[in-house]
Amino acid sequence: MVKREKLISEFYELKCKELMDKRIWDLPLVDKRADVHHVLSILCARGHVWVVEDMKNRELVGVITEHDVLSTLAPPRLPSYVFGKPDIRSFYHKTAKTAEDIMSKSPITCSPEDKVLDALLKMKRYEIRRLPIIENKKIIGELTLHHLIVKYYAATQYHKIT
Repeated sequence: MVKREKLISEFYELKCKELMDKRIWDLPLVDKRADVHHVLSILCARGHVWVVEDMKNRELVGVITEHDVLSTLAPPRLPSYVFGKPDIRSFYHKTAKTAEDIMSKSPITCSPEDKVLDALLKMKRYEIRRLPIIENKKIIGELTLHHLIVKYYAATQYHKIT
């Protein structure tokens, strides 16, 4: 029998590399110059796309989520006066043509050596459900809230907890 507090403490101490999805071939990656229609086809199935400088070196430069597409898909409505710079990314005005045009730059990341607790705190702080795992600027995997739920649930089933 394992106490719940001990199980969660041990889970928090695991490193991201132990739980991340390492299947690079299965990650939703696109070159920053990818056509926006290709990005949308991936979003239909995955809900997010990691944008890389190019597919060979996999240097992460951005992320695109369904929320990012909302700004470009919704009809632009600017007030008669605008403070700051308006978001002019738009399918309507044909200003969004590539992944780079619609991506969010500087995504929140984790290193493979970060602890699961740190990843969870980032997810909570920034209200995100997925983190790219970066090593030497390259994406080497991803850690999602779904992965963490599955792994924690499996641990509770494997160990009898009290």
